[in-house]
Amino acid sequence: MTDKANIHVQRADHVGFAVASLDEAVRFWVEGLGARLVRTGEMGGAFLGQVTGAHGAQVRMAIVSLADQTIELLEYRGLDRPSVPGKPFDPGFAHLALVVDDIAAVLARIDSYGWRAQGTPQPIRSGARAGTQVIYALGPDGATIEFMQPPSIAQDR
Repeated sequence: MTDKANIHVQRADHVGFAVASLDEAVRFWVEGLGARLVRTGEMGGAFLGQVTGAHGAQVRMAIVSLADQTIELLEYRGLDRPSVPGKPFDPGFAHLALVVDDIAAVLARIDSYGWRAQGTPQPIRSGARAGTQVIYALGPDGATIEFMQPPSIAQDR
């Protein structure tokens, strides 16, 4: 039976990525993409276990801000982690999409940080975003960013 109670989602607050190395992740987001480092910190104990299910873990975290998006980077310690990251097509996998003004320049820049395009940028062929170039890039930890370059930006260049 469905609960008929009304709910109201106010807004999205942040996107989070689990990372193998917080230092490398911060370097990528700040130096590679131009994000602003907002703060760093550590957390653990019962709070972390109850919130995330990562009982017994310690987490180093950093918050960065990019294009009005808050991104939380989390380096979990004290847990067994998979040796192979998930794939963008695995159930439950998520990605962040960023609109950029020069997709080729972004891909060239992020390559030196270990991020790899999954192919070549492709144009969306129809619909409201027709002509927008899109590509997934996979980071060293398996995180995925979709880069999108709208046709209006390409024409303005």
